[in-house]
Amino acid sequence: MLLPLIERLKTKPRRYFYLIVLVLLSISYWACLPTRLFEVPYSSVLLSADGQLLNARIAKDQQWRFPPRTQVPDKFKQAIIAFEDKRFESHIGVDFIALIRAIKSNLSSSKRISGASTLTMQTVRLSRNNPARTYWEKSKEIILATRIEFSFGKDEVLAMYSAHAPFGGNVVGLEAASWRYFGRAPQQLSWAESAMLAVLPNNPSYIHLGKNRQRLKLKRDRLLQKLFDNKTLSKLDLNLALVEKLPENKLQMPRLAPHLLDTLSRGESTNKKAAFFRTSLDFSIQKQLSQMVFQYSNQLQQRGIDHAAALIIDNNDFAVKAYVGNGRYGNRFQSGDSIDLIRRARSSGSIFKPLLYAAMLEHGDIIPTTLVADLPTHYSGYAPQNYDRSYRGAVPAKVALAQSLNIPAVRLLQRYGVSRFYDFLTQLGLTTLHRPPSEYGLPLILGGAETTLWEMAQAYANLASIAKNPSQTNYRSLNILLDDQQHVSLESKNAIEIGQGAAWLTLQALLEVKRPGNENFWKNFQSSQKIAWKTGTSYGLKDGWAIGVTQKWTVAVWVGNANGAGVPSLTGVGAAAPLLFDIFNQLDKSLWFEMPYHGLKAVTACKENGYLSNGKCEDEIQWIPKNSHFDRVTPHHLEIHVEKNSGWRVTAECERVRNMKTINQFVLPPGQEFYYQRTHSRYTAMPPFREDCLTTATANSESPMAFIYPQKGTQVYIPRSLDGSRSQVIFEAVHRQSDTAIYWHIDQQYLGTTQVYHQLPVSLDPGWHRLTIVDNNGFSLSQKFKVLGKH
Repeated sequence: MLLPLIERLKTKPRRYFYLIVLVLLSISYWACLPTRLFEVPYSSVLLSADGQLLNARIAKDQQWRFPPRTQVPDKFKQAIIAFEDKRFESHIGVDFIALIRAIKSNLSSSKRISGASTLTMQTVRLSRNNPARTYWEKSKEIILATRIEFSFGKDEVLAMYSAHAPFGGNVVGLEAASWRYFGRAPQQLSWAESAMLAVLPNNPSYIHLGKNRQRLKLKRDRLLQKLFDNKTLSKLDLNLALVEKLPENKLQMPRLAPHLLDTLSRGESTNKKAAFFRTSLDFSIQKQLSQMVFQYSNQLQQRGIDHAAALIIDNNDFAVKAYVGNGRYGNRFQSGDSIDLIRRARSSGSIFKPLLYAAMLEHGDIIPTTLVADLPTHYSGYAPQNYDRSYRGAVPAKVALAQSLNIPAVRLLQRYGVSRFYDFLTQLGLTTLHRPPSEYGLPLILGGAETTLWEMAQAYANLASIAKNPSQTNYRSLNILLDDQQHVSLESKNAIEIGQGAAWLTLQALLEVKRPGNENFWKNFQSSQKIAWKTGTSYGLKDGWAIGVTQKWTVAVWVGNANGAGVPSLTGVGAAAPLLFDIFNQLDKSLWFEMPYHGLKAVTACKENGYLSNGKCEDEIQWIPKNSHFDRVTPHHLEIHVEKNSGWRVTAECERVRNMKTINQFVLPPGQEFYYQRTHSRYTAMPPFREDCLTTATANSESPMAFIYPQKGTQVYIPRSLDGSRSQVIFEAVHRQSDTAIYWHIDQQYLGTTQVYHQLPVSLDPGWHRLTIVDNNGFSLSQKFKVLGKH
């Protein structure tokens, strides 16, 4: 097959030579255009939902150069074509009529007086960093301009030119120029403004706002007249445009969400130099929130609290409407000002409590009025305390949540299970739980873990969404980007574990959280808005949280110091809550959730303790989640026998039946009763046994005593003093009859007697021990415990 080809080459070499040359030239021509025409850095730009500029960050080369758009606004398009290249729509990248005219003019005058560059050729020149103007360079521009026209449409060429043309100083591109000169997007510019920007790239260093203003205006006006002459403008449009004044100075770029822009920019893929981030933020709400958080941060600084962050979410579509990652930004004298604290993990404080409450309602572990023990509590050396260092004995679960009591919360978590709650939190969307559940333990519910304001706002917004939407099947994720860049799906893959009823009941309980300051009188005014809200304060007073929910809005606030420094006044109620309610007062008021009857069911429960009725208590109807399997019958309402005349407690073994009467009585365990009756004057203690009934009573009745310390499972740690000696541990117990004597024994050895205040200091060696107490009626109680330490 090669021989015929060789023969043809021998006979017709010239023709094939030209063919090969033509092919090579064609290949070279096609390959002369770079894959990426502009290799320049761009600004990162943050836009609101309606396209308004929220924030922009200057490019790495210190130029305000926004990323290219695919379209150019019509007014600027008409103006730039009329001014620079009137045959732009018809030529192939080179205007040969203008080129020939320019060559004749330049040759006749022996110097360059006309350039004849088209917009396409200027685009080429801009892409090559404006090389020296020579005939050789002009030839390259011509070739590349025609090549560009083969690969790009006219609108694309014009968009590339508009995005990279100089507009004076360090302003590059139409988009950046429009915001720097007029504070608006290019699509919103008037004819006069579009014309001024059209003439600027022609000589931006000579004609600008700082000098030769009159020359700039004359050039603009001539262009406007040309637009009128070619019938682009009407006479009225022309007259109105001519009287418009030039801007006085360049404007500063808005800085309404700098921390969000930094966060989104860090999430860009490595092949991007910058991007437009079109967000769900509402411009007016964002502007207002930025001002509020900044002013509030100034007030907090007087208390030693430097930073605040806030987030506003529309519960209908989970769109973030306002995002202030930090009340301050870029202050070199203040550490932490540039940190986006919405995405920074911080100690959670009590902010998890409503989530545990909702989960336990759904799974039937409690109902809203179920009493939870609130008394000194110890779990393997861990002893939680309420914020006020007091005890209530027993408190309804919904009250414990509203008052943010720590001891009931820890007891509920112990009942529910740490691992079970840990899994619930991760399903809900928390990503900051990096340790196994066993390492968090019971302190998980009181701030033993870290979370972010973003994820907690998302969790509370899900409570609102579930309470409103019976058809919701999966947890939803917050949405802040409106295009395909890093777009967050509105629905996660995790199926919800709480139903509408549990969510609604949780929000109802959070309505009763005491509000700060004048907000505490909200129930006195019909115009007040119902807000379910919760605060959190981390250990060491380092973080203050406040999150509130209505049917429409979720508002989340964090305050603290970015460096983690604690401040005595840094609490969720005192430092974060005031800002939360200030924000709600500026938002559109929202209706409260309708009661979801189809997500609830009614049960008959005891009014005094929130357990199912056993027929021996005052009943009331309680609404619980439809899927709840709560089946715990009251353990506190007992049928007891007393002597008719004296009221002493008796049994059938020591008294005739005809002399007894049976009563139903609400009776708490001795430990709970000891604290409960201090704040409940109507509580009636169980009557004591008649003396001749004690023998049978001690054998058949529960002990009237309870250990406060040690409790079941307690591991006692006894520290050493400075001299090396081992300190004492103080044991404590309570008795239904406070004046009754209690006799203490440790490992069957008598220790001593207490009366009224049953506390006893004891010195113990490490190891297992058994503590036994006996009252003077013969009732006894024992508890085994372990002392930690070395022998």
